[in-house]
Amino acid sequence: MHGPLLGEFMGTMVLVLFGDGVVANVLLKKSKGEGAGWGLGVTAGICTAIACGSPGAHINPAVTLAMALSSHQWANVGPFWAAQILGAFAGAGLVWLAYLPHWKETDDQAAKLGIFCTAPAIRRHLLLSAF
Repeated sequence: MHGPLLGEFMGTMVLVLFGDGVVANVLLKKSKGEGAGWGLGVTAGICTAIACGSPGAHINPAVTLAMALSSHQWANVGPFWAAQILGAFAGAGLVWLAYLPHWKETDDQAAKLGIFCTAPAIRRHLLLSAF
C-alpha cells in the first residue's frame, strides 16, 4: 500500500506525533523534557509523506487549499483533507498514549490542553483592545 493518501495520512500523523510530542515533553510533569521545537516534526512529516507516496507532502489542510487555489485543481482536496485529519487524530492519540503516566502528574489543565491546541496567553476582546 503506497500512494498520496497514505503519504498524507502518515506524514500528518508523524508531524502531529513529533510536534505535539515535543510540547507534551516540555509541559507535562516529570517528563524530563527540555525546550525544543517543531522543526524536526515538520521535517519528519514531510519525509514520511514523500516516502509513503505523496510527492507534494502537503501534510496540512491549509497547504492543500493553497495548492488547489493556485493550480485550480480541486480533485485531491477532499481526500487529502480526510487523510490529513485522520493522520492528525492518529498522531494525537499516539502522543496521548506515549505520555499516559504524565497526564495524572500534571494538574495544569491549560498546559495539558496546550499540547493539542493553542490559545492566546492574554485574552482580550477585540472591541476592548482598541481602547
